[in-house]
Amino acid sequence: MGRDKSQLLYQGQNLAQRTAHLLETVVERALEVGPGVSGLVAVHEALPGRGPLAAIVEGRRALERDGHRGPVLVVACDMPMLTRELLHFLATFATTGSAVPVVDGFAQPLCAKWGVADLEQASDLLARGERSVEFLTRAVDVRLIDEFEWSAYATSANFRDVDTPEDARRLGIEI
Repeated sequence: MGRDKSQLLYQGQNLAQRTAHLLETVVERALEVGPGVSGLVAVHEALPGRGPLAAIVEGRRALERDGHRGPVLVVACDMPMLTRELLHFLATFATTGSAVPVVDGFAQPLCAKWGVADLEQASDLLARGERSVEFLTRAVDVRLIDEFEWSAYATSANFRDVDTPEDARRLGIEI
């Protein structure tokens, strides 16, 4: 993208703050893993730049220090069309493990509910040098949720993220 996506504006609000507000309506405790631009309590990675798997592990550790031992809702901040309904669906999805939507044939690990066992596996993967969260989507406790199940709460557009200036323009993001 060439710039900090969290600060891109969508409908007059930066993406980090928009995502934070949505999360706060769904979960009891929300935090940001990053520089502290969302308005949420920010957790800084010990070694920044190691990718989303490292951010998930760091966020989970911070939540555990605060006494949270259950599943975690993980959401990237670069999804301007994300809705409260989609996040509530994921947060309350009935599973003992993880709930990962599949959109157009692709798992969405950065808009998913991650269960305890899979979060532990994330720590193990990171310790072994893995950086991609894609490996985590193949974990035993992962329940891939197809469109039939999530379509009452969202459309595929709600999962679109901003990776390029073209994506931003297409989604109505101010560059």
